[in-house]
Formats: sequence, structure tokens, C-alpha cells
Amino acid sequence: MTPPKRTALGIARAESAGKPLWALVGEGALATMKSDRITTSELEALPVEPASAGARVDQVMETLEAYGADLARTPGGAGWSYVQHVPTRRLVTQVVRKLAALSAWEPFVKAPGPLRPAPHEGLVGLRSSSSREYRAYTVTWSGIAYLLGAAAPHNPRRSPQLRNLPLPPRPVAVAAPSPAPSELPRCEVVALSWSSRHADTLLPVLGELAREGSPSLVVDLATDPAEQCPASGVAGVNLCSPPTGLFDLSGAVAGLRARDDRRIVRVDEHEVQLARLVRLVSVLLETSGGCTQPSWRSVIQAETWLDGVLAATRPHTVLVSNDTSPLGALAVHAAERHGANTMHVQHGAWTAESVAWPALHSRDIIVMGERDLPLARAWARRPDAEVHVLGQPHFDALAELDSQAQRRYLETLLAPALGPGPSRIAVWACQPFGPDRLKAQADLLLDGLWKASDSWGLVIAPHPAQSLDVFAPLLERDGRPLIAVADPRVGARGCLAGADAVASAYSTCGIEAALVGVPVLEIGSPGERTLGLSEHGLARRCSTSDDVADALAALSGTRPPEVSAATDTVCRWHGDSAALVARLITRRNDGHSTHSHHDARGTESELPQGEGATAR
Repeated sequence: MTPPKRTALGIARAESAGKPLWALVGEGALATMKSDRITTSELEALPVEPASAGARVDQVMETLEAYGADLARTPGGAGWSYVQHVPTRRLVTQVVRKLAALSAWEPFVKAPGPLRPAPHEGLVGLRSSSSREYRAYTVTWSGIAYLLGAAAPHNPRRSPQLRNLPLPPRPVAVAAPSPAPSELPRCEVVALSWSSRHADTLLPVLGELAREGSPSLVVDLATDPAEQCPASGVAGVNLCSPPTGLFDLSGAVAGLRARDDRRIVRVDEHEVQLARLVRLVSVLLETSGGCTQPSWRSVIQAETWLDGVLAATRPHTVLVSNDTSPLGALAVHAAERHGANTMHVQHGAWTAESVAWPALHSRDIIVMGERDLPLARAWARRPDAEVHVLGQPHFDALAELDSQAQRRYLETLLAPALGPGPSRIAVWACQPFGPDRLKAQADLLLDGLWKASDSWGLVIAPHPAQSLDVFAPLLERDGRPLIAVADPRVGARGCLAGADAVASAYSTCGIEAALVGVPVLEIGSPGERTLGLSEHGLARRCSTSDDVADALAALSGTRPPEVSAATDTVCRWHGDSAALVARLITRRNDGHSTHSHHDARGTESELPQGEGATAR
């Protein structure tokens, strides 16, 4: 996505009947004013305590759900705030952060007062993102003024970036799927995928089930062609897709057009009007946003189609790798109405701050390592949920990686036209962060590589959902180190085994590198969230370019020996995770109870290993 052009605005103090009034004005006018003033970019850069901001987001979300959870429901009874909780929460997070920044600005704290919108500025806009498909919505500063009670008769709800989004032809025709749900064969397991990471995690499990005679169906909901699930090539693992145009639907959600009723939620000293907050959230629900942010009309159509799939196939288990975002939450709700067990297989790393909404809705939750147990138990929403430490099926094949072939690929990417190539090569496993954060990480890493004593080259491995345009400025950088971008179809998995080091802030590929013995650098500014591998001795934390240079200098010619106890804590890795998950699915269907080598407190017991732990 091309980063939206930033509106140049500031906030300045004015007077209204002798009382403080704060107005949003253009930066040009701001420079000539003598009163207290600040640009919005400076305001947003003020430090905000993440923990306190998170608590306020929880408070707003709880109040918002109590206020409006019943304003709209699907025919199957799923409420809008349940299905659309993640995009709603992300928007609310932007509101809370802006309010916290306003509260951190001393002139406003000393003289609080109303905020006047900028004329004609949209109330909901977009932030910059390096993701190809995902839209990073935000509430503009005029939107903040509106939420706090300001009149905004000339402010459209959508910013120009949102109003000018490419729209499908009207009317949108939702083409019938092929085959129709009623034509699908009976199967024992239905798996849902809308991301390549989901497919990589679930297909090995379905392959194991097929070899044991249990047929399955993968419902591929991806709207980005690069994220679509490939055919498995295993007999008994079938694939189907929803109707064409299912996620192109836009339109008003009548129930979310609440009138002002003076009901508010307090965020520190600020009073946010709930009816207005619902109206701004409705912008997201009325806008088609693909499989990651489906509109409410798309959600309703998807539920109807998925009901048909489950009625025809009659599975005993519905398998997902995300049951928190809209389609995952919808799938779990539908599965339970059809009497199927629900199972979630963790596909990426978790930390306490890593999820938009700490909620897992499935009955069985499969996690990678011991350190994920407390989080999974805390996030599980069902009182009868059980957590199972079975590893990551996608990692089963790591032992088969050809490090020599991968090294040749890296050397080919970095081969200069003249002179020798670098003697050492690092791979940067990226995440689709915003351009500013990616640039900060790139500067940290590249400056460290430049300072290192050896001749280093860097291969950037983009995240599967990431746009490559964001890396263009890095490739134009002069001098050392040499830089190249890996083919997205290769990805970090396809080249990390050939690297001398892997750098990552939060990519699960950092775990993969640690499992195969490649040194890992966890990069990011002090306090920035990482995988936390350094806490287990599996990575080196690098907050400055000098840290990177020192870490690279400390690397010897041979890789460190595998620390099995530490790696098992982060991810149980014995090459049999897919088989263990398949066995759990079969045992659940056979009616056998599953117990764990952990009791409810996570201590060792004499029960068989790898079977699960109760969430409560």
C-alpha cells in the first residue's frame, strides 16, 4: 500500500467566552501563532506508557460492548462486537493513544478544554503500512474532536484515502462457488486458511490424517493470491474456495447508526461519546477489506456459505490457525452451532503484547512450547478449553533444509558485478510493520553490519504479506553492506539455513533459525517488543548498531551447539508435531479424554507427554 499523505496539522490554544478552546489548524498558520501550540506529529511522538494504554483500551472495549453488542447480529447469532472485535479494538487503540498523548501535553493538562475539528477533514483515515492487503485504520484528530463532543457537520466520516479506495463494480455479483456446498463430500475435518502461514501449519496435519484414512477439506478464504492455499497433493485432502466476490461487499450497517444519547466512557479526563464511537467503528464494518477485515455484509454472506459447507461435510472437527480475527471467530461460532469440536494450532510466536485481542475461542489449543502455556490459559475463553504443547507442524521439515543449497542462493543474490562478494551473510526476516519502524530497524542493522570487522552482506526476506516497495530506498543505499531482497516465494524459510546470522524483531523465523542452530540477533530499539529468544539464551538482543557489530564479531566460524532444553521451552521440536496434532484430533473424535504431562499449574506429572493441559 502506498503510504497515505500525512495531513499537516497542529493544535493551538484559542479562547471562547474567556474559557480555553483548542483548535486544529494548518501547520502554516500554527507557525505564526503566539499561543500554546504543537504539531500533531510532535504530539503523537510524546511517550505513552503501553501498559496503561492497554488497560484503557480494555476499559473502552468493555464499555462499548455493554453499550452496543446487540446492535447487529448475524443470522446465526454472532454479534458484531464478537466477530469484528479485532479491527474495532485496533481502532479504539488509536483513539486511546491519541487521548493519552493529549493528556501528556502539559499546556493542555493545565488548561483542558474542547477541541475544534479541522474543516472538512475526514474522521477515520489510514496509517502507513507495509502490508499488501491489510489496512491500518486510524481516527484522525478531527475524529478525536468529534468523539469528545465537537460539532462536525462538514467533516465526512471517511478521509480522502478511504473515499478513494478502489471499489468493485456495482452491483457486486457474488458468483456461485464451484463446487456448491451441497456437492461437497463428507469429511471428518474442515480446516480454514486465509494466510500462507495457516496453510503451512495445517496442511501437514491434514496429510497425516489422510494417511490414516481420515478425509478432510481446506476452506481457502484468502483474497491475496500470494496467500492462497496450494493443493496438498495428498489424496483425501480436498480444497474449496468461497463464492467469487464474497469479500468485495460494502454497505451500511443500519444498527450501528446510533443517535447521540449522552452516554460516555471516560479515558482519564476525557469523555468519549459512545454513540459517536460506534459510528466511527461502523466505517470499518461498512468497507470491504478482504479476508483480514471483511465488511459486515461479507461476514453475513460468509456465515451463510460456511453453514452450507458444514451441513454438507458434517465434520467432527473444525481446525484453524487463527480463531480471534473476524473469519476465525465466525468459523468457531459456526462450528459450535453444528456440533463440531474446534481446534486452534498456533502458527506464530506469542508474547503478552503480541495480539490485538488476547482471546482464544476454540476448545483445544495447540501451542508450540512450554512458555506459551500461561498465555494460552489466560487467553482461553471457554472454561473447558485445554492447551496442548505439541510444537509447530510447519517446523517438522526444518531438519531437511539444505543449508548448502540455501547458501548458494544467498551468494547468488549478493554476487557483485565486479570484485568478490561478502564473506559473511545475514538474513533479515521482516515483519509488515509501518515504514518508519522498518526504516529504524534497517538503519540499526545496516549500520551494525557496516561496523562489523568482517565483510557482511544482507539478504532481506520479506514477510509473506509484505509489499516489496518499502525496501526500494534500502537497495539504493551506497557502499557496504551489499543488500538484496529474497524472492517472496522463497521467504526466510528458504534461505535462513544458509546464513551466518538471522536478524529479526518478531518473525517466527527467528525461532526456526534457533532450532537449526543459526545465530539469531533480536533487533529493535530499547523496549521494543521482540520474540524474547534472548531470555532463553537463543538470541542476542541488539538495541544499537554497536550491539549488532559486537554480536557479529562474537560469532565464531562454527555454529553454537543446539541447546535442546531451551529450544523445547520455546518450541517442542522433534519432527512429529503434525502426527501428534492428528492423533489428538482422532482421539477427540473417538471420545478419549486427553491429559497432559502438565497439571493445571504446569508442573510435571506422570501422565503421557504431549497430550494437553486444561486451560483453567
